Amino acid sequence: MNKEEIERGDRFMLADAVEYATDSITSRPILKKLSGTIVATAFDAGKNLLERTSPFDTLIQITEGTAQVFIESRAITLKVGEAIVIPAHMRSSMAAIARFKMVVTTIKSGYEDVS
Repeated sequence: MNKEEIERGDRFMLADAVEYATDSITSRPILKKLSGTIVATAFDAGKNLLERTSPFDTLIQITEGTAQVFIESRAITLKVGEAIVIPAHMRSSMAAIARFKMVVTTIKSGYEDVS
């Protein structure tokens, strides 16, 4: 499994940026900066991401399969092409009923209220 960032300037398919591994959750950074990250992640069936709280808003985009996302006590099913923003400071977790892949984007700067 390649943990290196995607080569800049090269075309790639988001769903192919990370590979499944049996009974695992795998990830590969697409971009890593002090101001935020974009990471491709693959969940094997039955794997769960434990509940956590992020100080930043997090965009989840499903690139393959179907994911079960939990925000606070609300369950949301996301399919290929669908996305959701998990608000900062809210408890969230994920479950893979079947295999799925996603891209997670977290932006750590600009948290001044820009309404």
